Amino acid sequence: MNKKLLKALQKRLKGRLTELRSQLEAGDIAEDAIDSVTAEIDELSTELTETEQALADLEEDPGNDNPENRSADDPDEDEEEDENKKDPENRTGIVSQSAQTAINAIGNALSSRNAKPTKNREAEIRSAFANFVVGNISESEARSLGIEVGNGSVTVPVQIAKEVIAYAQEENLLRKYGSYVETDADVKYPVLVKKAEANVRKKERGKDDEIEETDIEFDSIDLDPVEFDALATITKKLLKRTGVNIEQIVIDELKKAYVRKETNYMFNGDDLGNENPGALAKKAVAFYETVKVDLEADGWSQVLYSQLVKMKGQPVTEVLKKSIWIINRAALTVLEDMTDKQGRPLLHEAKDGVGYTLLGHKVDFTDAANKSKADAATPIFYFGDFKAFNIQEVKGGMGLQKLVEKYAGTNKIGFQIYNLIDGQLIYSPFEPAVYRYEVGATKPGS
Repeated sequence: MNKKLLKALQKRLKGRLTELRSQLEAGDIAEDAIDSVTAEIDELSTELTETEQALADLEEDPGNDNPENRSADDPDEDEEEDENKKDPENRTGIVSQSAQTAINAIGNALSSRNAKPTKNREAEIRSAFANFVVGNISESEARSLGIEVGNGSVTVPVQIAKEVIAYAQEENLLRKYGSYVETDADVKYPVLVKKAEANVRKKERGKDDEIEETDIEFDSIDLDPVEFDALATITKKLLKRTGVNIEQIVIDELKKAYVRKETNYMFNGDDLGNENPGALAKKAVAFYETVKVDLEADGWSQVLYSQLVKMKGQPVTEVLKKSIWIINRAALTVLEDMTDKQGRPLLHEAKDGVGYTLLGHKVDFTDAANKSKADAATPIFYFGDFKAFNIQEVKGGMGLQKLVEKYAGTNKIGFQIYNLIDGQLIYSPFEPAVYRYEVGATKPGS
């Protein structure tokens, strides 16, 4: 909608609100009809706020500053504001309490001049959030700027939460390739644990010769989001330095701290006391070498390639068609050095020019696939359909607790971000979705 139409809509909405105020002040509206009038006032106020916000966004964009968008008969805004500031009691007699409440609501709607361009509002929210986190403003000041605060904790604003999650989706490959659902309730996934067996019979069935029942059994796996925390600290020296963008520092630290915790929870799930049984490393089916691979021996390239071919053959056809490789950097280094007997590289550039392919399937890599934080030199390969990794996140579940006093002795400011989320690899034992190969690992008991 262009500026001229928005101005016309604004004028019409304000005109209707002014008309209702005049009727209320004159006592022309019966007491039993005030409730319906109040509902109309609320609806008109909401529409007026949205219209004024749209106008603010248009005025922010220089491309919309076109004389054709200006209305020649726009009301003078200063006169309009002065009119709305007039005390209703100067123009009315005695009105009922309910009528006065409705009149006040109209006054608030008409005098609202707080619409700001979206970019300006988001910048203000980012600044207020960051300044509250580092202790520059009080809870009451944060609330006045639109930040939800209570008992020292703060709900992460939607704009910042989206930025944190977007960063998580870039860095956490399980978010990138997995299945994601945002919900308020637990999610149950049925899993086939016993297959049905069909009956075969040549002869015609008699009256009492009914079809035998076949056993089929399902189990369910629950995604039950749990709360987990990530802690970050910032030195006061850094915050005091001139020219430092506090908002960007705080938000960048939030991203890094949160993503490190979430990624480890989904890939390894090995935090003591908070293990994730559905983590990728735990739930993926182990593939073991049929011939030992020695990366220092001559001809290792063809031996490893043969094992990867065998690994690729493990998934059932339906899973294979949707499978990709996720590897760690040690595995990527090994693949980049692999050649066939003619010296040609076995790792190929993808058809779209983005990334690599191995044995006809896309390859992506991440440090999160490492065996452990201390041991990143072991090549590790995951292969399968990562859509089977299901992630559930609770809407509005991201919050933050600031820790000013706790780190005061070291001249730091701490903040602890928390979120409600669960992520598990879920599949039927008859159709394993992902396989894991650690070069050099031996099968237990062998």
